[in-house]
Amino acid sequence: MKLRIKMGTGTKMGLLLLAALLTLLFGVGIGSVYVPPADILAILGERLFVRPLPEHIPANFSVMVVDMRLPRVLLAFLTGAALAVCGGVMQSLLQNPLASPFGLGVSSGAGLGAALVIVLGLASAGLGMFFLPAVSLCFALGTVFFVLLLAAKLDRRMSNVTVILVGMVVSLFCNAVMSLLATGSPAYAQRIQLWQLGSFSMREWSAVWALFPVTALVCLYFLRYAAELDVMTFGEEQASAMGVDQRRIRGRMMTAVAVLTGTAVAFVGIIGFVDLIVPHVVRRFFGAAHRRMIPACALLGGTFLVLCDLAARTLTPPHEIPIGSITALLGAPFFLYLFFAGRRDS
Repeated sequence: MKLRIKMGTGTKMGLLLLAALLTLLFGVGIGSVYVPPADILAILGERLFVRPLPEHIPANFSVMVVDMRLPRVLLAFLTGAALAVCGGVMQSLLQNPLASPFGLGVSSGAGLGAALVIVLGLASAGLGMFFLPAVSLCFALGTVFFVLLLAAKLDRRMSNVTVILVGMVVSLFCNAVMSLLATGSPAYAQRIQLWQLGSFSMREWSAVWALFPVTALVCLYFLRYAAELDVMTFGEEQASAMGVDQRRIRGRMMTAVAVLTGTAVAFVGIIGFVDLIVPHVVRRFFGAAHRRMIPACALLGGTFLVLCDLAARTLTPPHEIPIGSITALLGAPFFLYLFFAGRRDS
């Protein structure tokens, strides 16, 4: 006899929040030198409330925790939250379980912008640390607008299939141009490759402060349109019958997805599969209603990417595995599972 325990949404969300907080603590504490959670809290109290640091904690631990590990872990959490939420919204907009922001060319467009900055030597030309992320974000937005414009030219109704196919073609083209740039500039090829695989190494608080408001505002924007997203999940005909202006909503949502995904990718590089895995897990436990799904995706996506980053920097010390390799190792089998599960159900 199987024992099934039913939990309410509030209980599930509370457990997910607790798991996220514990993951943040262990993400900060685990490394070449282990820092217990109690010591982390004491160091944060010393920095935030000017409390005296306990004698058993070395002074250099404060610098290591607050200035090195904490911004990295928080940036990983914000990036995971951003990618997971955008993935969930895209799957709802296009009614496709394999849809993702990267399929629209967001990542490839951002990567092309970054590759151009690197090859032209502008990244080290004294233009500021935000120059490369700014160019990457502009290219990501430009790529998405081009995809939507081309899809509208080919299909006035802008059907989901047309948008997906055009996004795939543009994404492949941008990736081909990036490969040509890397091949034609051997001195920069390794840097371009590392950026394409993603990394949180050597990231500072400035990246956290730049990504945090964008993530918070765009997530709130998605929540504002939660009812419309719920309706669009049932298909184009159902949404039209209920008076939802799909073209307008889709354009606004995809622009917001491009802004959030492009901002995240611009700071840390391309990280795949988070936007594919997390929304499916969230729908399994929290349902498809976007008022629950969006915050759950943010919490689970952030937790998932912090754990992946922890594995990336601890599995093969002192070398660090690119974070994109970790997510791909986990995401590729999951992608195949979704694909073949969909074929069995059809």
